[in-house]
Amino acid sequence: MLPARPTRAGVLVLLAGLLGALSPVTAAHAADRAVAGGRLDWGLKSSFQRYVTGPIAQGSWSLRQGAATVGESQFRLHSAKGSYDPDSGSFSAVFSGGVHFVGHRKPSGTYELDLSLSRLTVRTPGDGTGTLYADMVSRAKGTGKVTSASQVPLASLYLSRVNMRGGGTAVVLQSIPATLTARGAQAFAGYYPAGTPLDPLNLSADIAPGATGDNGDKGGKPDRNKPEDGAKSGDEAGDKDGDKPRNGDEADPAGGAARIEDAAVDWGVRRTFREYVTGPIAKGRWKLTDGARDGGALFRFPAGKGDYDRRTGALDATFAGRTHFSGARLDLALSGVRVKVADGRGTLAADVTTDGTTRRGVPLVTFDATALKAPAAKDGLVTVAEAPTKLTRQGAEAFGGMYRAGTAMDPLSLAVATDADANLSPLPDLGSEPAATPSPEPSATAVAAPADSDGGQAADDSAGPSTPALVTGGAALLAAVAAATVLVVRRRRTAEATTLTDTDGAPAGG
Repeated sequence: MLPARPTRAGVLVLLAGLLGALSPVTAAHAADRAVAGGRLDWGLKSSFQRYVTGPIAQGSWSLRQGAATVGESQFRLHSAKGSYDPDSGSFSAVFSGGVHFVGHRKPSGTYELDLSLSRLTVRTPGDGTGTLYADMVSRAKGTGKVTSASQVPLASLYLSRVNMRGGGTAVVLQSIPATLTARGAQAFAGYYPAGTPLDPLNLSADIAPGATGDNGDKGGKPDRNKPEDGAKSGDEAGDKDGDKPRNGDEADPAGGAARIEDAAVDWGVRRTFREYVTGPIAKGRWKLTDGARDGGALFRFPAGKGDYDRRTGALDATFAGRTHFSGARLDLALSGVRVKVADGRGTLAADVTTDGTTRRGVPLVTFDATALKAPAAKDGLVTVAEAPTKLTRQGAEAFGGMYRAGTAMDPLSLAVATDADANLSPLPDLGSEPAATPSPEPSATAVAAPADSDGGQAADDSAGPSTPALVTGGAALLAAVAAATVLVVRRRRTAEATTLTDTDGAPAGG
């Protein structure tokens, strides 16, 4: 492993309701508030990722349960749930999703390096300390013994002198220093010793305005999966008089043509493309409009309308939503998404806009859609789940030749509701977009002009500590900041952050 250098650890905490915190109403103890949606971005240890996929381990990693990637080396977990006490500053949130690493394949087909992490949980009592927990499954080096443990205290988080108290709608922690605990080192199968510096951690969690309820529902959090622009789902879309046709039976007694009550197509384009967009080369971002939704590892185009035949599986439907990718030498937007299925073969087309020029109805990818041909929809819903997709010749041109025709793109999922009471599967809940994005060198200037939204981690720099800042967003919050004391602190690297001296790029003892 290359010699580790001290990490410039900036801490940015967003307590988006400082104005509320200054209100006389908060003099009394406020009830805990529900954490209802949010994201956690963490790379575990970037050098470990490189080792796993490098020439020595010759391994790989895979995402689980809706996890995604962001930037060059971070994994994005989603759907935060937990609680926050604005009086004490205590905070607890568990995030969905996981990642699985394998490497050093044996002739038997098993892997000497086999490590899974999921259900990451961040907890802090609000006193400047914090812990990152995770469910872990690992195979020990040498013995090959597999160990499974729930909520292992994996990393210590350093929140010294960070004011977690306040109130409002979001808590954002950025570039939080983390070091491996003794328990974490054991669960890590001995690849690193306790005290090893891990990658900095970034998280954003929405705080419901009311008291803690089931999944934050009592706090009034909006349903992020509810169709917009007049589209309806569930009971709202049902006919209160009970005379709406179900599953297309009234529309076609023979069971062929069915009314589309709702539909959505989920597609992430391509993971490596998203990483390129937000990574250090393009330094870009994507923007979703017209009802498109971000699920982390995919984009949802909702409010599908069109024709569907259950007997043949034929489909011709259009979907709402626009996704715009922008960055250095990159300007690509997809809108007007349309899915056609005939004889079990599906094609996703879209209006493609590049550098201000739009081409209509460009066929981008093809996929196997035989699942749409079914005798009856299950619970009023017929689906295609994560069907592999291949780039068309026209699609390759749309992406400027970045990929060849026939390239495997991200899998596609399609859901068609033929019953007004059927519900589409919910998306991972990423919460609100943070008011500021992680910066390699956090500073007051970077807060005023946020760095590119690449989810980047704190850069290694031996020059010394950096200056973290506490910021807010919105005119009301700026007024609150003017009346409050904004905490700007300087933190030095802790002595217990052990520097490894391996030079082969491998974990200690690897």
